Amino acid sequence: MMNSAMPCTVIYDDVATQVGPAMTEANQLWITTGSLARATRFELKPQGVCRDELCFPLPEARRQDFVRQESGAMWFNLTAFAHLLGQAVAHDEALATWYFGLASSRREERASLQAPDFTLPDIQGRSHSLSDFRGKKVFLVTWASW
Repeated sequence: MMNSAMPCTVIYDDVATQVGPAMTEANQLWITTGSLARATRFELKPQGVCRDELCFPLPEARRQDFVRQESGAMWFNLTAFAHLLGQAVAHDEALATWYFGLASSRREERASLQAPDFTLPDIQGRSHSLSDFRGKKVFLVTWASW
């Protein structure tokens, strides 16, 4: 059985949204499917939890870990979904605030971004390309006069 419903703040994609009602159970955050859409832009659909063209199927054998009908509402376990996506979750009980980090797929997307290759002369006039230093740490100092 979940704790009584009360409002909380959900920070998802770095956007804070007040949601209510919300319930907690064993350090899991359960919100209504309406709050799910407002806070994350994800919707519960027959094929899974979807946002635009992106859809994550819920494991059928564990569906009760993600979705429940209780107190006349459809509830969704946002914490379990975050773990499914590989998101970090932080909870401040005193402030009733839950933070959900980037999904692992988005972290990998950011990590795979590479600076474009460029070539510039050093003080002695010798040309160096960024790609010459691939796999090494680079400290780049820039300056502009405008």
